[in-house]
Amino acid sequence: MLELFYSPGACSMASHIGLEESGAPYEPRPTLIAKNEQKSEDYLKINPRGKVPALRVDGTVITENVAILNYLAKRFPEKKLMLTDPMGEARCLTTMAWFSNTVHPAFTHVARPERFAEDSAAQPSIKATGRKTFFAACQEIDAMLKGQQWLMGSQFTVCDGYALVFYGWGARVELPMKELKAYSEWKDRMMQRPAVRKILEREQNVLLNY
Repeated sequence: MLELFYSPGACSMASHIGLEESGAPYEPRPTLIAKNEQKSEDYLKINPRGKVPALRVDGTVITENVAILNYLAKRFPEKKLMLTDPMGEARCLTTMAWFSNTVHPAFTHVARPERFAEDSAAQPSIKATGRKTFFAACQEIDAMLKGQQWLMGSQFTVCDGYALVFYGWGARVELPMKELKAYSEWKDRMMQRPAVRKILEREQNVLLNY
């Protein structure tokens, strides 16, 4: 049995989409960050770091989007959720690692500036710099998509679900995402995928009305 612990609107949407695209039966386990449920005693037994996503596979837990998405692609190879040649696989992993260690932290400076400075006077500057850094990353994603149907080319991969997280975050904080033509056209293609639409509706994502 697969169980996915996620919070609507969080980066866990990447794994949520990946799992839905795999076609495998699973139990969605909402763990609401807004209610601090990821820090509850019960959840800390699942992921002691107190973060989502977490995928429980027959009692064993996998954390971090990159690991979860790589696991899903390898467990369900017939779904072709990643490029399978060595170079293609490396490109997918490189992209997801960049999402995890650069793009996501840039947005954290926007949404949670208090994590980077206890002095409240410093937080507006941190937030402003985070907006610039995050939007620059979105512009880079836009450039990656120019002339391509999907992020890795002609094949949809788990990288696409991950990239949709950031488009939604940009829309949430009112960045000019619609100026990013390739990214926006890709977002529209993403929303036509039944699995993606199902997860956006389940999570009541901002993109449903964007």
